[in-house]
Amino acid sequence: MAKTADNALLPAYLVVGDDSLKKEAVMKRMRVRLEKLGDLSFNADSFEGEAASGEAIATACRTVPFASEKRLVVVNDAEKLKKADAEEVISYLADPAESCVLMLVAEKLAKNTRLYKAVAALGKNAVIDCARPAKRDMAAHVRNMAPAHGITLTDGAAAVLVDLLGEDTVRIDNELKKIALSGSGNAAVTEDDVRRIVSRETEAKPWDLTDAFAARDLPRALSVRAQMPSASPYSLLGMCVSRIRELMCAQSVFRTGGANQLAAELKMPDWKVRSHGTWARRFTAAELRRALDSAVACEKEMKSGADADAAFDAWMVSVIKR
Repeated sequence: MAKTADNALLPAYLVVGDDSLKKEAVMKRMRVRLEKLGDLSFNADSFEGEAASGEAIATACRTVPFASEKRLVVVNDAEKLKKADAEEVISYLADPAESCVLMLVAEKLAKNTRLYKAVAALGKNAVIDCARPAKRDMAAHVRNMAPAHGITLTDGAAAVLVDLLGEDTVRIDNELKKIALSGSGNAAVTEDDVRRIVSRETEAKPWDLTDAFAARDLPRALSVRAQMPSASPYSLLGMCVSRIRELMCAQSVFRTGGANQLAAELKMPDWKVRSHGTWARRFTAAELRRALDSAVACEKEMKSGADADAAFDAWMVSVIKR
């Protein structure tokens, strides 16, 4: 295949990642670019990966455009293409039509799959990474999104926005527009401003609770727990018990080794145990043993007909309090 200039349109792209806002922006830019080459009204097709036929996708791509230089074919949820249909698309990509741009949109697609490799082979710009920032970087990412709407956020305001809305960047962007319209002037938007304007749309995640539990941060644990109205107390108890066992292991390992050894012992990636050493030092070995023993008693109480949520909450508080 002949090499193309960096800014030349490739016959196909893979737009992959879980950042919906980035993906929307990529697709919008592509449509704007193609609309300069002709009318897309008669030259665009869209398919849903789970139900799409690979043959139909290839046929749409090979269709000669009408009153335009290019056609646009979009396959949403491309990772859900059935194997035979994905193979049809892969065969097409071996000899793609120059008059079409195929946009494969996926949330996740492993680099070792044949479809990923077939698109990547078209050029260095063929795969467009739209991955969301890591959770620890999400608040900083939200602060960077704010100036596009003519506002700035304090660190606390950004953190609260993520806490209230989760990590869906489209939802966050919509709320930033709402905040901008509220008229905060030139002052940075604060935590109180966000709480006044934005309603909670997502429950807290269970791991937020287990992190606060392990850190012995009672105000944070109670705050997170209040944001989990549908969470099963049985599941939460099990997760907290697992965390206690991890901390017991950390206390043992850190006498002779470090985070790498702990990650190996727990069969977890290094980043998941980054805080375990700090958390483990906030408990004595005796406290962790008592926490396990009391968890057994808590489970029996929950199964005996007592209010399971109240029993779990009382146990959690008793373990966290020094």
